[in-house]
Order: sequence, then structure tokens, then C-alpha cells
Amino acid sequence: MASPVPPSRPEPAAGRPAAERAAAGRGALTILHLTHQGDGAGSTVSIAALAAAQRAAGHRVLVGCRPGTLLAATAHAAGLEVVPLSFERLAPLASRIARLARAERVDVVNSHASRDRAACRLARLGGRLPAACVMTRRQMPRSLPVSVLLNGFVADRTIAVSRAVARALVRRGAPPWRVSVVPNGVAVERLQRDVAGAEIETARALAGWRPWRPTVGVVARRKDQDVLLRALASVRQPVTVTLVGAEPDPELVALAGAVPRHGVRWLPFRPDLLPFYRLFDVVVLPSRAEGLSQALLEAMALGLPVLASRAGGNVDLVTPGVDGLLAPPRDSDAFAAALARLLADPALRHALGQAARRTVRERFSMGRTAALTEVAYRTALAHRR
Repeated sequence: MASPVPPSRPEPAAGRPAAERAAAGRGALTILHLTHQGDGAGSTVSIAALAAAQRAAGHRVLVGCRPGTLLAATAHAAGLEVVPLSFERLAPLASRIARLARAERVDVVNSHASRDRAACRLARLGGRLPAACVMTRRQMPRSLPVSVLLNGFVADRTIAVSRAVARALVRRGAPPWRVSVVPNGVAVERLQRDVAGAEIETARALAGWRPWRPTVGVVARRKDQDVLLRALASVRQPVTVTLVGAEPDPELVALAGAVPRHGVRWLPFRPDLLPFYRLFDVVVLPSRAEGLSQALLEAMALGLPVLASRAGGNVDLVTPGVDGLLAPPRDSDAFAAALARLLADPALRHALGQAARRTVRERFSMGRTAALTEVAYRTALAHRR
């Protein structure tokens, strides 16, 4: 999809042009994924799941990342080919990527973060990268317009994970005819495993779970968790808030201390959050900018009610009052009112959770994400030729 104004919801596969539907069946590809990140974050989960789905579809998939990262370990465990890379110096990195692409006969190089985008750009401008170059933008862009413009013309295709990301890229200079909207997806089978009683007990202890009060989960690195903690001052029903992935910095600690009737726990990012999702009554994401949250996708796929900010890709994912609730970004009063509403109405929580499960499984499956990504790859290859 290359429209500057993407559709209000991701199109069902049957509604796409016949040529695009057929593109996904034209032989196996060799794909090289690149990221200088790869630590505890939703993007790591997204990249690993996409790479695994592409391998299952018959493609050869290599993952270039820093050794010792969560992505490297996850990719190894999934049986993917992992290429250890150093991202410290840009010129040697560009040369290494170019040599690797030639030696392994890579069809598509897919970069996912800023450092590897810059290296691919350098290699392409130097005439050393023969493979098609695809740049996936997983967050709202913060790059300077000149960088977005240059990347947009260097890349054979830019993938935006939400309409909001696509619009922001176009506003900053990316050519809209080279932008495809491909939402993140969920590998539902990964969420369907049985959770042992011992895992639940461990999760309860770590999360501060108490049977007499609801548990509110936030799974995100440091974003706008302070909005939720400020909102707790107006929430009368005592709750436990479990913040997964955010460090207890002085601001958050002070805000937690100001609401002693509520319990607040911090946990480092964990690759397997399934035992914790089993404890959560509500999942909240109060960030002011969002690409398309993997944590929200997973919570919704599991049938949990979600409350998120009306920002970025959250609007693509959540229909207010149907499969979740949205509140204005940075508005603690609005978050307090919406959270109190959810806590007071078990029937509403159940209805939103069931609708959320249907939304994700019908529109945001990993199989669909992999198929749409392949369409973008085939388009990039055609442009490269």
C-alpha cells in the first residue's frame, strides 16, 4: 500500500489488489533483518516473531544483531541464522552489511532501527548494496526531515507499522508512494501454551498480586507511566499496579509513594509475560506517542480489557467502547475516570476483552503481517530491478 492516506483499518487480505495477493507466492527469498537494538522491548518480540513466521513460510532468514542481546538468544532458540554484528562504527558496519548481502545472496535487507538504517543508506549511496533495501519504522519518527527524506529515497520501500507512523513520515518528507502500512502482528500460538501453577505463583510474588484488589498491568519501557500514577490519586478502589519494563526512577517512586492505598511494583522486561498477563485485570498504556504496541496486541489477543492513550498506532488498534477504551494523552483525570469505570464494571471488562480477542485474531495475526511484509518486499524488489 503506497497511499499517503492509508485506510482507517488494515485491509483484509481478500480486499487487496489481485497482483499484490499473488506477489506473496513467487518463490523463496533470502532475507536479512538488521537492528542495533534487540534488548528488552516490544520491537524485539516483533522482529523475532516476524523472522520466525518468514522462515516457516519457506524463506531463508538471517538476523543481524549485537551478540548477547535478547534478540540473538530468541532467534537462536527459534532456529534462525544469527549474524553477530558490531554497530559502533558506521563505515565498517556498512561494509560488513554489503559484503554479507553479496556473500549470502540476500534478496532483501530489512533494517529496523536508526543505526542500521544509516549503515544501509551509506552502503546504498556508495553503490555497494545490491539487495533491495526495506526500512521498517516501528516508532513515531524523531529523525530530522532531511534524514527522513534521504532514507525515503534510498530505501526501495519503507514499512510503517501504523497509519500514524506513515503520516508522520510523509509529513517529514518521505515519498508517500514508497510507504507501505504493515501493522505488527501476534503469533497467537505463542500465547496459547499452558501456564504451570509454579509460574503463576512466582508471577504473583513478583507482581505484588493480592486476591482482594485488582491488578493493573503496564508493559512498556519508560514512557508516560507517570500519567497513570497521577491518576491513581482519583481512583478510590485500591489496586496493584505492576510496571513491567520501566525503571523505578525518582519521579515514579515519588508518585507511587503519594498513593499509599495502592500498591506499585516494578519489574524488568521479561521475554515471557504470559504468567503475568494471567494476573492482570486491566492493561494500560498511557504513552503520548506509539507506533503499534506489541504489549497491547498481546493483551488484547488474550482477551484482556485495555485502556490506552488516543495517540499514534493505538487508534489503529482500539475502537473506543468496542474492544477497549482510549483517553487523551497526558490527561490523568481522563485516565482515572476510564480506569474507575473499568474497575467498577466486570461485565464491561469481559465484553471489551472478548471483542479485543476477536480484533487481534482477525486483523493482526502474525500470518497476515508476514504476508503483507512479503508484498512490500516484492514491491521493493520490483523497484530495485
